[in-house]
Amino acid sequence: MHEIAYSLNRQFGSEQWCLYTGRHLLSFLDNHDVSRIATVLTDKAMLRPAYGLLFGMPGVPAVYYGSEWGLEGDKKNGDATLRPAIEKPQENELTEWISALAKARAESPALRWGSYHNVMVQPRQLIFERRVDGERVLVAINAAGETYHADFNAGCGTAVDLITGQPHDFGGGSDLPPYSCAFWRMEH
Repeated sequence: MHEIAYSLNRQFGSEQWCLYTGRHLLSFLDNHDVSRIATVLTDKAMLRPAYGLLFGMPGVPAVYYGSEWGLEGDKKNGDATLRPAIEKPQENELTEWISALAKARAESPALRWGSYHNVMVQPRQLIFERRVDGERVLVAINAAGETYHADFNAGCGTAVDLITGQPHDFGGGSDLPPYSCAFWRMEH
């Protein structure tokens, strides 16, 4: 996560040397020119935090058709594996997860337009802030297969997870479940 956090800050941070601050670029995990993310990630549990990062970071998230179902395709096997004909949607848990992320993003000005600031960076965990006037959201990613206990200054006591609707209390730290993502809208 160190490299990801550095790249996101370099692109969208508040320092004068940042490249794309205030711009809303198209963001994606895969597309018609590269191997699909479900092929690249050998541990399919990693898809949840990967899509959480995509929908939480600055930019406009784009999901390549079929990837919302975990469709696989390796570029080295040719275009046909990357661009198959699909006759019927294959909704599953990943589809539901991506739908929940999209809904949370649509309902949050901070996730759509907010500034970017790293709060906590560890090798497999990342927490960053997205902020606009009137709303502050922390995006918390755990890309490890075990629960991670995060101690950091949230700047408030409680929040609501925009993905699940569940309240979150920062007292005593925050446990991030394995392969997880949370979008915590901070109390005012």
